[in-house]
Amino acid sequence: MTRALMLQGTGSNVGKSMLVAGLCRSARHRGLSVAPFKPQNMSNNAAVTADGGEIGRAQALQALACGLAPHTDMNPVLLKPETEVGSQVVVQGKRVATVKARDYAALKLSLMEPVLRSFNRLKSQYDLVIVEGAGSPAEVNLRAGDIANMGFARASNTPVALVGDIDRGGVIAQIVGTQEVIDPKDAALVCGFIINRFRGDPRLFDDGYDLITDHTDWRGFGVVPWFADAWKLPAEDALDIRTPGRATGLHIVCLKLSRISNFDDMDPLAQEPGVRVTMLEAGRAIPGDADVVVLPGSKSTRGDLAFLKAQGWDVDLRAHLRRGGHVLGICGGYQMLGHVVEDPEGIEGVPGTEAGLGLLDLSTVMTGDKRLTETEAVHVATGARMRGYEMHKGVTTGPDRARPFARVAGADEGAVSADGRIEASYLHGMFRDDAFRHAWLARFDVAGATHYAADVESTLDALADHLEAHLDVDALLACAR
Repeated sequence: MTRALMLQGTGSNVGKSMLVAGLCRSARHRGLSVAPFKPQNMSNNAAVTADGGEIGRAQALQALACGLAPHTDMNPVLLKPETEVGSQVVVQGKRVATVKARDYAALKLSLMEPVLRSFNRLKSQYDLVIVEGAGSPAEVNLRAGDIANMGFARASNTPVALVGDIDRGGVIAQIVGTQEVIDPKDAALVCGFIINRFRGDPRLFDDGYDLITDHTDWRGFGVVPWFADAWKLPAEDALDIRTPGRATGLHIVCLKLSRISNFDDMDPLAQEPGVRVTMLEAGRAIPGDADVVVLPGSKSTRGDLAFLKAQGWDVDLRAHLRRGGHVLGICGGYQMLGHVVEDPEGIEGVPGTEAGLGLLDLSTVMTGDKRLTETEAVHVATGARMRGYEMHKGVTTGPDRARPFARVAGADEGAVSADGRIEASYLHGMFRDDAFRHAWLARFDVAGATHYAADVESTLDALADHLEAHLDVDALLACAR
């Protein structure tokens, strides 16, 4: 009989996604067929699935840890923030609505059914399903109609291990306080707790660990030290973006837009020893030593165009190009490089038009149709083959498309300036392909040295070993039912 176990956190960003990925790999090492599941996720960093939908990037990484292709059942509800108060709602891989936060509670009442359908399909196929919660069960003001944490756990009768993040401080209060505020019937589902992200000697926390056990009567499964190589795995939250902080190498500056999406496009470049990646925060000028500036994907192209201009980055980009620098626009960044982004139907919000950067002779019109597909292409400048994926709304046209970035099934894709220093493409994930990445870097006299997919696999193995060394994984998995 298939079993399931759920990891919930004492708050957002306590490391649940990484722990689930590591436990999935540990279970796989034990010979179990295992699948990840997250009932509801909120992220603009999404992955295209084999069944033509999209799920959170963390679930795609967890699928990889399980040796599986990503599937929409692994994350049946995905919320993609488009504004400060509204999100696109994706159900089982397909957009169903765009709603304001205050209206989501009413829609949420209808979502438990598809969530449970997806969960039960996974349970019918695998020995074990490891579930990740969202936010915290201590947000009891959101408990009514909850599908992300204890509402799901109760509906599916799934036991819960609670994760606290000691690096934030106050982890004793995080865990003891969670038990204090949640419903006793919810608390009864908790089989124990995990202390995550400890720095230093874990034995120094022995008294605190015992205090939590005494106050809650929950067993502890262990204290997990900080996993130093976590930055090598794709991050889901823009708050988690980390780079090695090298002082030398080809300097690639990626603009950290307010609605940045699919920012893990930069991960393979950041791992190259001859490359220095800077994720440029708002309020900072584009540095004068930048070799390449990347305009990344965005969940709101028009909104982020306005954001980019408010930082003065439009002026900086022109100065960068005058110095002989290069620019790469990916997806939303591609759209921004043209003269105008038109949204007559209000696909991204209020209908209207935003002037683009005018660095390429192009224009974009937003449309309701969304292209979601894995793509094989050939990079025109180098002849290198590559694999990536498309995840965008809008149609881009204009004279500069006569100089394509790539060819897809014989058709032109993207655009390049006459001098070749401005490139634009709708293809996400292209730099994960070693052959293309190495060929692209060679144009800047940088020798590509890493093998990205193999490095991710070895990092997942190291993560599983890390958890085995510091958690009672056998006892944790034995809680599953």
